[in-house]
Order: sequence, then C-alpha cells, then structure tokens
Amino acid sequence: MRRESEVEKMKMCYTDEENILILISLLKAHGIRKIIASPGTTNISFVGSVQSDPFFEVYSAVDERAAAFMACGLAEESEEPVVLSCTGATASRNYIPGLTEAYYRHLPVLAITSTQHTGRIGHYYAQVIDRSVTFPDVVKKSIQLPSVFSEEDRQYTITAVNDGLLELMHREKGPVHFNLTTVYSAQFTTEELPKCRVIHRIMTDEFPKIPVGKIGIYVGAHEAFSPELTAAIDAFCEANNAVVICDQISNYRGKYRFLASLVNNQEKEFGTRIFDLIIYIGSVHGTYLRFVGEQLWRVNPDGEIRDCFRNLTYVFEMEETTFFKHYSEKQQENTLIDICIQAQKKVNRLVPEVPFSNIWIAKETADRIPANSVIHFGILNSLRSWNFFETPEDVLCYANTGGFGIDGCLSSCIGAAISNPKKEHYLIIGDLAFFYDLNSICNAIPCNVHILLVNNGVGTEFKNYDNRAAMFGMDADPFMAAKGHNGFRNSELVKKLCANLGVMYMCAFSKEEYNRQKEQWLCKHKSPVLLEVFTNDKEESQALLMMNSLAKNTGIKAELRKTLVYKFAKRLFRR
Repeated sequence: MRRESEVEKMKMCYTDEENILILISLLKAHGIRKIIASPGTTNISFVGSVQSDPFFEVYSAVDERAAAFMACGLAEESEEPVVLSCTGATASRNYIPGLTEAYYRHLPVLAITSTQHTGRIGHYYAQVIDRSVTFPDVVKKSIQLPSVFSEEDRQYTITAVNDGLLELMHREKGPVHFNLTTVYSAQFTTEELPKCRVIHRIMTDEFPKIPVGKIGIYVGAHEAFSPELTAAIDAFCEANNAVVICDQISNYRGKYRFLASLVNNQEKEFGTRIFDLIIYIGSVHGTYLRFVGEQLWRVNPDGEIRDCFRNLTYVFEMEETTFFKHYSEKQQENTLIDICIQAQKKVNRLVPEVPFSNIWIAKETADRIPANSVIHFGILNSLRSWNFFETPEDVLCYANTGGFGIDGCLSSCIGAAISNPKKEHYLIIGDLAFFYDLNSICNAIPCNVHILLVNNGVGTEFKNYDNRAAMFGMDADPFMAAKGHNGFRNSELVKKLCANLGVMYMCAFSKEEYNRQKEQWLCKHKSPVLLEVFTNDKEESQALLMMNSLAKNTGIKAELRKTLVYKFAKRLFRR
C-alpha cells in the first residue's frame, strides 16, 4: 500500500503515455483550458493528468449527452474552446446530439474519445467500438491519435493535434473529434510536459518576424507564375537572402531559381542544403531533394496543415503574392544565390559522358526544347533524369505528382495538348508507364503531341542502384520490376501501332541514331510524332550513379564518416 506522500506525488505528475502528453502540452500551448470530463476507465490517463494541473479548469458531468450540451453553453458564454473527455464503449455516441448542436451553431467543442488499440475493433473486445467514421454534420474534422512508439509517430501526433486544435477556430468555428488511444498505463511519473512544436495559422496582417539567416522557397508542383508573383518572389529573395529551390515542375523562372537536384544529390555539401527557414508553396514536389530547414512555413490560400518535413510552424492562409510582398521591405545583399550558382557551375563542369540512357537523352535535349512549349514527364525515372538539366525559361513543365503513380501521364499530356493547340506538347515517358496508359493513344491525338518513349523493357526504377529492389539482382526482374512485359523491347510493336493510328514513328538504338532523329522529333509536324529510344536498365542505373557521384567529400573527416565507429556513434547520438 502506497504511503500518503507517494499518492500526493503521483497526483501532481502526468501519465507516461506520450500521445497524451503531446495532446496536453499542445492544449496548453494553444490556450485551451476548459475541460468537461465524464467518468470511465479508458480516459483515466488523460483525466488523471489534467485534473491536478492548475492551468486547466476541469468540470464533471456524468452523462455524456449532458456534457456535450454543457460544453455548448460554456463555449458560447466564454467564447473559448471547450474540451470533452469520455471513456470507451458507447459513451462517445452520447456526444452526437450536443456535437450536432455545436456544428450548426459554430461552437468550438473538442470531443476527446478515449479508446483501446484500434486493431481490436470488430473482434469482440469489451467496450471497443468503431469511431473511424462520423456523420458529416457532427464535427468539422475527426483525427485518430494512436500511441507513440517511434519518431515518425511522435511527429505525426504533434502535427495532427495542432491541426485539430487550429480547426476549432478556423473560418467558421465548430467541433473537432480526437480518438485518443490509451494503453491503460498506471504510471503517472512524468513531472514535465514535453515542449512540442506549435503550429500557427496566419490569416490577418499579424505576420511573425521572419528568421534571420538562409531562406529557401521550396516550390512544389505549381501552375504558371504570373509576372506579378515572379516579381514579388524576386523582391523577397533580394530582401531576405533567399533562393527558390526548384525542380522542373516548379515552373518558377525568376532570377533566384535554383534547380537543385544535381548539386544537392552530391555527397559534398556546397552550402546549398542547410536553411534556417523553408517556405513551401505549390503542391506535391517532383523530386526527393536533400536539404534541411530549421523550420517550415507554408503559404497557400487553402490554409490547410501540410507538413511533409515534420517541422511546420506557420501556415499563411493568403495569396502567395500578398505574403511575399509583405516581407520585401528591407534591403540586403543576397549572397546565397551566388553560392548556389557557383555550386551549380562547379558540378555541371564535372558531368561526364554518361551511358545511353534517359539521363543522357535529357542532357542532350533539355536545352533544345522549342520556346513557349510544354513538357510532361512520366513518373519517376523520366522526371528524375530531366531534373538534372535546365530547360528554356519560357517552357512549362508538368507531371502527375498528385497521386505520384505511373498511370495517366500520356493521357494528361494529350488532354493539355487538346486544350492548347497553339503550343507544342512534349512527353518523356518510360515503357511501363506508356503501356499502362495505352488506351489514350488510340484516341484522336492532336498533331502538337511529341512522345519520347524510353523503352528499356523493365521498370528501371526498381533496377537502379539505389532502389531497395536492387539487392535482389536478377530476382527482382519477374515480379518487382515487371521485366519482359509489353513485348520486351520489341522494335515492331509500337511501330505497327503508330502506323495503324496515324502517328509518325521514329526509333533509336544508340546515341548516334538518337542525335540523327532528335531535331525531327522536336520540330512541328502535321501529325503526332513518337520517338522510341531503346536503352537498358544497367546503363540507366550506371548513368544515375555517375550523376550522383560527381562531387565527394575528401580529407580526414570524410574518411572518418565512412568508418563503422563513426556510424555507430552517430546512431547513438540520434537516440
């Protein structure tokens, strides 16, 4: 039996369940203090933690239906968010009438329904019901908060809790639901809450102070930039020592563009990978770039929480032009763009003659794309290969990075070409993606479509030296890399298909043949044109390895990093 002093000490501590600690920490950070708790076992870890914290005002309501309506009145009168806490079983069902009331009256009520592990749903565990689906007019957002067992779990929970708490007061106020997993820990020994990253949403003119240091604007997939937006970004970069980190589908063509793939893929660090602040605009990016930012700001009129680097601190719900103009008042010398340009020149000079591959084709062709045209890239090898080399300033680039699958690349290009017949549309696509979307070529393709089909007879992505499947060698061919499908580099299959469909056909089996055909593929024709280039997966992988190995670290420190002792010490330090 515990002594009285031990019981008192326990009452002043928090649970050791990390997801609950994160939730409590962020409730305090967002200034949410009013809680209505209903009795139960499943929510003891939460209630037992907040009831002795003087920050919170905790009220009791036995009946959950009454608790929810009580929260409506409390939120209305106090003009503050109110938290509900209930146990498992059917307790949460009794919140529905009150949450419906809160939904239609736009009252910020947070329903925290505690639950056992969701893997128990449907398996006849006592007091376990499915809360994964809600009525559309009960809450604005419903979020699952599982237990935390890894760093990824931890960062997900921090972002998810911030998201839900911000949604309570976002635009039209309203209720939000957290389904909070517990492991029924009996340990209440945590004396201090973790300091969690807080995300803020800015919708007015109360702009935070921008950090001093190196700033990178990371542009994901983006529509064509207006002259006004380009000018605003250029002025921002000049005022804040910033650069615009791009891949091909970013479509920013201002003076601070930094096509980063070639430089940042190198082992050597040129001062282009570490930033004090990353500002994210656009949607899903088209490359896996190596860089880090101390924190992330997102600028988008939708105001949604998108935290792909797990370091988001601010979301600016406004037009991009408004944001960049606000931070462009001061004047300072921009040294960062010079560092990036010099690094790019240095690495470009190291590019060797690579094997016959998608990368070699991009090297020979990227700057030859006709002015005022559009390029579409297949996922993923084609997009990666062309991200190494600059395209002309007035060329727009797109890829299906929304879902990031190989399907639909050809169809998207054809649709764009139909919409804009005055522009030539070029598609760079691999054989798997081409045949996957083969139906679209059977449609009436407009004459402004130019298809470059890189046919290596396999999903070369899975044969690249840095892919997980590479460790399987030839055993990866039949199932992981789908080798041998679609005629396996049959030189007649696509040729006959084009002949039957009225598509001009050309082919190349070597660098010399490609260079002879290239200009004809690039120029306008009275019919669509397809150039099929036959490569092999070994040279594709070799070319990628060469491009990623141009600049290596040298010296004692570089050699130290290769040792097992260094790697072991680094692993311990990360823990």
